[in-house]
Amino acid sequence: MRYRAGVRGAVFAHSLLDPELARDTEITMRRPLLKPLLIIVALTLAACAGVQRHEPVQVTVADIQSLPSEGLELRMMVKLRVQNPNDAPVEYDGVYVKLEVLDKTFATGVSDEHGSIPRFGESIIGVPVTVSMLRMAVNALGGQPIDKITYKLHGKLSGPAFGSMRFQVQGEFAVPGEMLPLTKP
Repeated sequence: MRYRAGVRGAVFAHSLLDPELARDTEITMRRPLLKPLLIIVALTLAACAGVQRHEPVQVTVADIQSLPSEGLELRMMVKLRVQNPNDAPVEYDGVYVKLEVLDKTFATGVSDEHGSIPRFGESIIGVPVTVSMLRMAVNALGGQPIDKITYKLHGKLSGPAFGSMRFQVQGEFAVPGEMLPLTKP
């Protein structure tokens, strides 16, 4: 015996009395959800298959040029050489960099430059950075004479939508004798 009701509560109440109706009701209630669920799973798997793993871009500091300073700030143009080791171009729409010297923040900068780094190619990207003279003075007064400076450059190439690529470069360079920081007496 089958019961048909337009209200789910009535069907549920009758299914408590009739085990066969309970089984039929569960199957018919699950079938309408099965098809959309399978479509969602298939689309999700297709989207994941389309996402390719990319090797990280290689970034080096190509040049640093002085810019006109303002007040207690020192301005520089840092030119980054960005190499793309991937089989697809890397699109970017904005750049952020933070330069740490001797494990302390030294300079930061942003640029709204946009472009594309060709597949298996490279590009030079210029980012104006700002150095606080106060921060430089505090770091110089607390330091000891050094002959080399270690640095870390953290950054991000903002891509379309959510495709940002982060990078980190570290290294060191020798300091000429006349540029040694002040020491405490």
